[in-house]
Amino acid sequence: MQQITHAFNTNTDGPGLYEITTPVVNWCQKQGMKDGLLTLFIQHTSASLTIQENADPDVCRDLQDFFSRIAPQDASYRHAAEGPDDMPAHIKTALTQTQLTIPLRQGRLALGRWQGIYVFEHRDRRHRRRVVMHLLGD
Repeated sequence: MQQITHAFNTNTDGPGLYEITTPVVNWCQKQGMKDGLLTLFIQHTSASLTIQENADPDVCRDLQDFFSRIAPQDASYRHAAEGPDDMPAHIKTALTQTQLTIPLRQGRLALGRWQGIYVFEHRDRRHRRRVVMHLLGD
């Protein structure tokens, strides 16, 4: 049994879903493992990770619109230290995930045909988000 970790940064440009499937898949393939488990973790409290459909961009836009409605910026939040998008971003992160686990089977991530891995940015401005990967397997 082996375990390997790696971290990478990805840039975001405001609210939305940013696909990171390719760098994650490429890194996993370079490790040469056949079977195992990949854990992804984002080191932020105002962005999250999700697996979503990557065939129709309207899915990502509809998700962004939905989360904007359930955590609006114009609500009366106590925490607004970093601006009006601060607390809504924390709420969106709490409702989604900061960690994903994906099986590795026969040297490939076991993603479905239309599944992609995304950083879900919840803040209004550009950010550099750090994602840590941990691969355990043979």
